[in-house]
Amino acid sequence: MRIALDAMGGDFAPGPIVAGAVEAVLDREDLTTVLVGDQARIEAELARAPEAPRDRLPIVHAAESIAMDEKPVEALRKKRDNSISRSWGLMASGEVQAIVSAGNTGAMVASALFAGERAKMFLPGVRRPGIAAIFPSHQGPIVIIDVGANMNAKAEDLYQYGIMGSIYAQEILGVTAPRIGLLNVGSEDDKGNDLTRATRTLFQQSPWSSRFVGNIEGRDIYEGHVRVVICDGFVGNVLLKAGEGAVEFLFAAIREELARLLPNLSPEAGQKIVGSLKGLKSRFEYEEFGGAPLLGIRGACIICHGSSGDRAIKNALRVAFTMADDRINAEIIEQLSSKIPPSDDVPGAGV
Repeated sequence: MRIALDAMGGDFAPGPIVAGAVEAVLDREDLTTVLVGDQARIEAELARAPEAPRDRLPIVHAAESIAMDEKPVEALRKKRDNSISRSWGLMASGEVQAIVSAGNTGAMVASALFAGERAKMFLPGVRRPGIAAIFPSHQGPIVIIDVGANMNAKAEDLYQYGIMGSIYAQEILGVTAPRIGLLNVGSEDDKGNDLTRATRTLFQQSPWSSRFVGNIEGRDIYEGHVRVVICDGFVGNVLLKAGEGAVEFLFAAIREELARLLPNLSPEAGQKIVGSLKGLKSRFEYEEFGGAPLLGIRGACIICHGSSGDRAIKNALRVAFTMADDRINAEIIEQLSSKIPPSDDVPGAGV
């Protein structure tokens, strides 16, 4: 398996990006990670890892990179030789089977759209790809799609996101027959705008109606009664950023309280509390899954958090390997074109 890694993408690139690639190829002998970016800077980072199997860490030079704060489409047009476009070019030509990047999300999605027009990168039947983020819940990890790829979604897009998110939850997260909920301002049938009402109608009249539970509110997400939550990219991105901020605020407040509390506790009690909190924090960390998949494209693409470290990059490469090696895309194509309900529907599954 060959995966392109945008070595220049991320807040701290290329250091932790290259380090994560090294760890990934050391773990898997059947993985080759193509490092895309400034060759001199990548070579300098590889020199820090003499144990790295260089034959499975080839470099494709890209003279330019796109910063996080640049306007995606404008940057892609001005900087033709950038690491993101080079990575998509490698997949469009079949030289790699997947892409991983912690770079500018807008540029990643826009470049996929451009590549899709040139090389038919979209899966048959897919109107627009969607980004699927993994959230924690009381029942286990859940999928929220879309969180930023499509700001002007149509009902057909949300319907497809529900199907693609459900297949991802089943194949990658191991959820049996995951149930689907439509994020809305209320659970009643008549709540919402034209988009949500049209999406609800599509699901109710589709083969996936038994998986679809209807509207859910934002406060229902963390209960995990549905394992796939669908929304347009604008709402999803606001939800994602608000969730990240809430987690950061919560743990900062906990640290402040612990600083006042721990001096009055025994060392044993303090260690137990700190250990428990570390376990709790791990449930909220994006690094476990590496990043968010862009679903609906040929091959696989994982978009990582800008602050990703080597562990997140390593896990993103692992998930990308699984997605590209699995039959997820084949299942998406089959289900989007099928008029037959999913065969694994069982009462109560996916809770």
